[in-house]
Amino acid sequence: MSKIQRALISVFDKTGLLDFAQALTAAGVEIISTGGTAKVLREHGLMVSDLSAYTEFPEMLDGRVKTLHPRIHGGLLYVRGNKDHEAAVRKHDIKPIDLVVVNLYPFARTVARPDATLADAIENIDIGGPSMLRSAAKNHESVTAVMDPADYGVVAGQIVAQGNTTPELRRALAAKVFARTAAYDGQIAAYLSRAFGAPAAALPAGPAPGRDWPAVVQLTLNRALELRYGENPHQRAALYGSFSDFFRQLHGKELSYNNILDLTAAAGLVAEFAADAPTLAIVKHTNPCGAAQGATLREAWEKALATDRQAPFGGIIAASRTLDLACAEAVAEIFSEVIIAPDFAPDALALLQKKRNLRLIKALKWPGSGQSLEWRSVGADSLLAQEPDAAGLPAQPWRIVSKRPPTEAELAAMTFGWKLVKHVKSNAIVFAAADRTLGIGAGQMSRVDACRIAVWKAQEAGLSLAGSAVCSDAFFPFPDGLIAAAKAGATAAVQPGGSVRDAEVIAAADEQGMAMAFTGTRHFRH
Repeated sequence: MSKIQRALISVFDKTGLLDFAQALTAAGVEIISTGGTAKVLREHGLMVSDLSAYTEFPEMLDGRVKTLHPRIHGGLLYVRGNKDHEAAVRKHDIKPIDLVVVNLYPFARTVARPDATLADAIENIDIGGPSMLRSAAKNHESVTAVMDPADYGVVAGQIVAQGNTTPELRRALAAKVFARTAAYDGQIAAYLSRAFGAPAAALPAGPAPGRDWPAVVQLTLNRALELRYGENPHQRAALYGSFSDFFRQLHGKELSYNNILDLTAAAGLVAEFAADAPTLAIVKHTNPCGAAQGATLREAWEKALATDRQAPFGGIIAASRTLDLACAEAVAEIFSEVIIAPDFAPDALALLQKKRNLRLIKALKWPGSGQSLEWRSVGADSLLAQEPDAAGLPAQPWRIVSKRPPTEAELAAMTFGWKLVKHVKSNAIVFAAADRTLGIGAGQMSRVDACRIAVWKAQEAGLSLAGSAVCSDAFFPFPDGLIAAAKAGATAAVQPGGSVRDAEVIAAADEQGMAMAFTGTRHFRH
């Protein structure tokens, strides 16, 4: 195995650079470098050749052209041992470059800045870096391509020990290069697709109104977690994406596939109430078992648990405020899989950590914060994309369609229930008071069945529905569901409206003496 003779180093991120370059120098590797990278290395006493001296061609166009040169790419791409290639590089005095150490301009970090302009974005599109990396990775039989400082240690270790890297390492690094450069190009494509469809000063997060959706979408997500299994033990599973930007696990055994589904659903629900009074929700199979508000989280817990005392076993608890000791003492009395909160008081954390398997999750930010699109696999190697259901309460009052307007208490119950029903699987019915759920019917094939289940759940819990508000995620297609709610004690209803039988449903509400509002917004959740 021939030894690495020459390395080209040009990095934006200089993490670990000095130790790595010192190891290469100690192994007798000649270093070629550019600009700021060369300056840093020289300042620490390392011998460095300027790239412009190596190519015998000066940098030009404000540095846009410096590595795009036959002596660079010829030195990377020629096949060692190929007679024709060897003759060509001798003829043109091209020396082999056996190691490329490059990381890219921070395009994603640049465009994430609130003040970033289109010009800023364009200037941070790296051309030379990806080109060198791809050349090196293509010729990985002979050339080592490094773009991640996390790989410096293993690369330096092999070079110091044996003068070169192993074929296995070069192949792994080559695959990493193509994955990373594909992701980089995807970020650029996504940004420019948005930028060229709207003024650069106000780039939309998703497709702008009146615009077509992109013809091609590239999704490149890093693996965040390898999971023990999926929904069932016979299914393999992993988590991809920026989950760790939203959630940090403080305690407990590793998260499961189902835990992640449930905790993100629970977090999205309590985020709906983040600016309100202390709110707590209990979620099972992504549906709320109960949710409530109180002067304290413990009070909210007691109300939420009262909605359904059986289903919460093995569920997910989500709190909108820092979880304090009083609430921790209460929730510790039942078995839960996960507790999620923006933070945990030290004494509450110490108490809950006594439960070895209980997963405690700190919400660094709530899901939906700045989210542009939701994606869902539908099998057949296909994905659905949609904008998040971010429709909250309207700026204008709901349209009251009944003869009797709602009282203040009824309106408060309607408001609480309407914010919550969008987080229940359709067909969804929620009976609510001003600060709590009373009965929930989720995921039924008919709305009247969802209503009957919600009533039955309230009866099982010993909760009265007298004076409650019934909230429906979509319109009542027939009066039967509304009449069932009225007979159970509901005196107010809130629904989107829009059925061909709206007039019949309104008439039924009037006959029952109910107040009813149409929101004009549907909240299907499949």
